[in-house]
Amino acid sequence: MRYLTLLASLMCMALSISAAKADRRVAFVVGNGSYKNVAQLPNPPIDAKAMAATLRNVGFEVIEGSNLSRDQMTEKLLDFGRKAQGSDIALFYYAGHGIAVSGTNYLLPVDADIKSEMDVKLGAAINIDLTLEQTMGDAKVKLVFLDACRDNPFAAKIKSNSATRSVNVQSGLAEMKSGEGTLIAFATGPGQTALDGQEGNNSPFTRALIDNITKPGVEIQQAMTSVRAQVNEETRKGQLPWGHTNLTGSVYLNQAPTIQVAAAAPTATGIVPAATGSSDGVELEYWRSVKESNKAEELNAYLTAYPNGQFKALALARLAAIKSGPSTATRTLNAGVDPATFTDEATQVTEDQIGLDKNKRRDVQRRLTALGFDTNQTGVFNDETRSVLKRWQTARGYPSSGYLNKNQHKALLSEIVAAPATASDGSQKPARRAATAPAQSSAPAPAPQPRSNPGDAAGAAFVGGVVGGMMGGMFRR
Repeated sequence: MRYLTLLASLMCMALSISAAKADRRVAFVVGNGSYKNVAQLPNPPIDAKAMAATLRNVGFEVIEGSNLSRDQMTEKLLDFGRKAQGSDIALFYYAGHGIAVSGTNYLLPVDADIKSEMDVKLGAAINIDLTLEQTMGDAKVKLVFLDACRDNPFAAKIKSNSATRSVNVQSGLAEMKSGEGTLIAFATGPGQTALDGQEGNNSPFTRALIDNITKPGVEIQQAMTSVRAQVNEETRKGQLPWGHTNLTGSVYLNQAPTIQVAAAAPTATGIVPAATGSSDGVELEYWRSVKESNKAEELNAYLTAYPNGQFKALALARLAAIKSGPSTATRTLNAGVDPATFTDEATQVTEDQIGLDKNKRRDVQRRLTALGFDTNQTGVFNDETRSVLKRWQTARGYPSSGYLNKNQHKALLSEIVAAPATASDGSQKPARRAATAPAQSSAPAPAPQPRSNPGDAAGAAFVGGVVGGMMGGMFRR
């Protein structure tokens, strides 16, 4: 009977995987900073790179660019428009100079040389309203983030060359209204200017976006509330992001995993209905109050109140991490790594700095699995992998953020050698301990279990492999 139950669960998992793949997400991400005719901005290219990595991590196809000319931006926008047609979620992100002339907003390519209002309207700058309409018009959900509310660098030239001298050229960007299914967010309020941030870092607005919009289980409008609060606090109330929302449902960029995958799988549009019994947000608030707790009784209290809650899997993973506890002995495995640096919490930005491509991400997943922290080896860091990384970090005594930094990655590499390539019969040999690891440990990792092919197999193939192995095991008995 238990095999039938497991088979049913795996079939539900396959359905969930298929549903996730049906959710088509496309993003345009550009940061312009190396301007030729006005003051340069050092941070927008850094902002765009970090944002692109964040979005790829939650399944977006990203059309990315930095320091683009007018022609290059047009080429990227055409590509974005083609790919965004009929998409479930289309996302537009721009960091760099922008201007507002007569109530209309424009983005500035790096080769812009604007001397008059006519230059703007005849194509030296890019009309935001027209661009969004043409590229994202038929997407089911449209998200727009503009980190372009800086001082208008061409304002004086435009005014001095205006025939009537009455042209309206304002600081920052003008107010925009969102159409149905759209969220528009500015780095600050209409007509105000935003901070670029310390050179070499992200701007306050982009940093807050990266920190909040892809948190597991957090709806996008809730995430934007956190973004506003973070920027307001970081700038000491000097900057308050502004937005306009006309969404018709709840939108999650990183839907929290659930046990009841067949019933709670996200729809193809990325919009999910509120869970039964928790439409008032009580369960979400409850979970947020205990999710970082180190007290098992608090997490068990959540599981008692919501035995089939949407965060059950995360609660169980957190309990497992608490039970295993931090192990200082495992730090001796980290040869050549300064233990003092492990007090630094890893973030999406620090992980991006490592430069993990798909193969390197799969290597991380193989190593975690070989250490007893089982995770699917897909090469994509989804919610499951983030949860496993948190368990590994907790067990090693590192801050449990679910992201890696260079030192933590180096420590993981020193713990265990990745499993070799699969043999010709399709079986995978277990990984072996690195030569640098000590022979004895007060907390040895469990022996790795054989797994199915870790390649990018579809959900059905995954289920077939697991069920086949299970049935083979039954006959061997």
